[in-house]
Amino acid sequence: MIVLKRDGRRERFDSRKLLGGLERAANKRPVSSEQLEELSESIAAAVRRGGPEVEAGQIGDLAERGLAVLDPVSAIQFASVYRNLADLDELESVVRRYKEDPLPGADQLALDGDPGPSEPESSIGLSPLGTSRRSTHTRRGHARQP
Repeated sequence: MIVLKRDGRRERFDSRKLLGGLERAANKRPVSSEQLEELSESIAAAVRRGGPEVEAGQIGDLAERGLAVLDPVSAIQFASVYRNLADLDELESVVRRYKEDPLPGADQLALDGDPGPSEPESSIGLSPLGTSRRSTHTRRGHARQP
Protein backbone atom coordinates (compact mmCIF):
# COMPACT_ATOMS: atom_id res chain seq x y z
CA MET A 1 0.00 0.00 0.00
CA ILE A 2 1.32 3.42 -1.00
CA VAL A 3 0.49 6.66 0.82
CA LEU A 4 0.32 9.82 -1.29
CA LYS A 5 1.71 12.62 0.87
CA ARG A 6 0.52 16.22 0.62
CA ASP A 7 3.84 17.34 -0.87
CA GLY A 8 3.55 14.77 -3.67
CA ARG A 9 5.91 12.19 -2.18
CA ARG A 10 4.91 8.54 -2.07
CA GLU A 11 5.70 6.39 0.89
CA ARG A 12 4.87 2.87 1.96
CA PHE A 13 2.01 2.62 4.50
CA ASP A 14 3.44 2.01 7.97
CA SER A 15 0.94 0.90 10.61
CA ARG A 16 3.55 1.47 13.35
CA LYS A 17 3.81 5.12 12.32
CA LEU A 18 0.02 5.42 12.46
CA LEU A 19 -0.13 3.81 15.91
CA GLY A 20 2.67 6.08 17.11
CA GLY A 21 0.72 9.17 16.06
CA LEU A 22 -2.40 7.90 17.81
CA GLU A 23 -0.40 7.17 20.97
CA ARG A 24 1.16 10.65 20.99
CA ALA A 25 -2.27 12.27 20.63
CA ALA A 26 -3.74 10.15 23.44
CA ASN A 27 -0.74 10.49 25.77
CA LYS A 28 -1.92 10.79 29.40
CA ARG A 29 -5.57 10.61 28.29
CA PRO A 30 -8.12 7.96 29.37
CA VAL A 31 -7.58 5.81 26.27
CA SER A 32 -6.06 2.33 26.57
CA SER A 33 -3.32 0.90 24.39
CA GLU A 34 -5.80 -1.77 23.30
CA GLN A 35 -8.27 0.87 22.10
CA LEU A 36 -5.53 2.61 20.12
CA GLU A 37 -4.36 -0.67 18.59
CA GLU A 38 -7.95 -1.53 17.58
CA LEU A 39 -8.38 1.91 16.03
CA SER A 40 -5.09 1.59 14.17
CA GLU A 41 -6.09 -1.85 12.84
CA SER A 42 -9.51 -0.55 11.76
CA ILE A 43 -7.93 2.35 9.90
CA ALA A 44 -5.37 0.06 8.24
CA ALA A 45 -8.14 -2.34 7.14
CA ALA A 46 -10.26 0.51 5.74
CA VAL A 47 -7.27 1.91 3.89
CA ARG A 48 -6.39 -1.49 2.39
CA ARG A 49 -9.96 -1.88 1.11
CA GLY A 50 -9.60 1.48 -0.66
CA GLY A 51 -7.06 0.16 -3.17
CA PRO A 52 -3.30 0.18 -3.68
CA GLU A 53 -2.91 3.92 -3.03
CA VAL A 54 -4.41 6.22 -0.42
CA GLU A 55 -4.04 9.92 0.24
CA ALA A 56 -2.44 10.76 3.57
CA GLY A 57 -5.40 13.05 4.27
CA GLN A 58 -7.80 10.13 4.29
CA ILE A 59 -5.70 8.32 6.88
CA GLY A 60 -5.52 11.48 9.00
CA ASP A 61 -9.28 12.03 8.76
CA LEU A 62 -9.95 8.45 9.87
CA ALA A 63 -7.51 8.79 12.75
CA GLU A 64 -9.01 12.07 13.88
CA ARG A 65 -12.56 10.73 13.65
CA GLY A 66 -11.67 7.51 15.48
CA LEU A 67 -9.95 9.41 18.27
CA ALA A 68 -12.96 11.72 18.56
CA VAL A 69 -15.11 8.70 19.31
CA LEU A 70 -12.68 7.44 21.97
CA ASP A 71 -11.73 10.78 23.51
CA PRO A 72 -12.47 14.17 21.92
CA VAL A 73 -9.51 15.80 23.66
CA SER A 74 -7.13 13.29 22.06
CA ALA A 75 -8.72 14.07 18.70
CA ILE A 76 -8.15 17.78 19.24
CA GLN A 77 -4.50 17.12 20.14
CA PHE A 78 -4.18 15.02 16.97
CA ALA A 79 -5.89 17.70 14.87
CA SER A 80 -3.63 20.43 16.22
CA VAL A 81 -0.65 18.66 14.64
CA TYR A 82 -2.30 16.96 11.66
CA ARG A 83 -4.17 20.07 10.53
CA ASN A 84 -1.30 22.35 11.62
CA LEU A 85 -3.64 24.64 13.55
CA ALA A 86 -2.19 28.13 13.67
CA ASP A 87 -4.38 29.86 16.25
CA LEU A 88 -7.34 29.57 18.60
CA ASP A 89 -9.83 30.40 15.83
CA GLU A 90 -8.75 27.32 13.90
CA LEU A 91 -8.91 25.23 17.08
CA GLU A 92 -12.39 26.57 17.79
CA SER A 93 -13.47 25.59 14.28
CA VAL A 94 -12.32 21.99 14.88
CA VAL A 95 -14.15 21.81 18.20
CA ARG A 96 -17.29 23.26 16.62
CA ARG A 97 -17.10 20.65 13.84
CA TYR A 98 -16.91 17.85 16.41
CA LYS A 99 -20.00 19.19 18.13
CA GLU A 100 -22.04 19.93 15.02
CA ASP A 101 -21.07 17.23 12.51
CA PRO A 102 -20.30 13.84 14.07
CA LEU A 103 -20.76 12.05 10.72
CA PRO A 104 -17.80 11.40 8.41
CA GLY A 105 -17.56 13.53 5.30
CA ALA A 106 -18.32 12.06 1.90
CA ASP A 107 -14.57 11.76 1.18
CA GLN A 108 -13.86 9.77 4.36
CA LEU A 109 -13.74 6.02 4.59
CA ALA A 110 -16.07 4.33 7.09
CA LEU A 111 -14.48 2.46 9.97
CA ASP A 112 -15.13 -1.28 10.22
CA GLY A 113 -18.08 -2.05 12.46
CA ASP A 114 -18.50 1.62 13.41
CA PRO A 115 -22.20 2.35 13.80
CA GLY A 116 -23.48 5.73 12.70
CA PRO A 117 -24.38 8.17 15.45
CA SER A 118 -28.10 7.45 15.06
CA GLU A 119 -27.65 3.70 15.49
CA PRO A 120 -28.58 2.20 18.89
CA GLU A 121 -25.09 0.76 19.36
CA SER A 122 -23.40 4.11 18.73
CA SER A 123 -20.77 5.13 21.28
CA ILE A 124 -21.27 8.87 20.85
CA GLY A 125 -21.94 10.30 24.29
CA LEU A 126 -20.26 7.34 25.98
CA SER A 127 -16.94 7.23 27.73
CA PRO A 128 -14.32 4.71 26.51
CA LEU A 129 -15.70 2.38 29.19
CA GLY A 130 -19.18 2.54 27.66
CA THR A 131 -20.81 4.66 30.33
CA SER A 132 -22.63 7.91 29.71
CA ARG A 133 -20.31 10.91 29.86
CA ARG A 134 -23.16 13.19 30.80
CA SER A 135 -24.02 11.33 33.99
CA THR A 136 -20.44 10.88 35.26
CA HIS A 137 -18.75 14.05 34.04
CA THR A 138 -18.10 16.86 36.46
CA ARG A 139 -16.74 20.11 35.17
CA ARG A 140 -13.38 21.13 36.55
CA GLY A 141 -12.21 24.68 37.06
CA HIS A 142 -9.23 26.02 35.19
CA ALA A 143 -5.89 26.48 36.89
CA ARG A 144 -4.96 30.10 37.53
CA GLN A 145 -2.44 31.45 35.10
CA PRO A 146 0.65 33.23 36.49
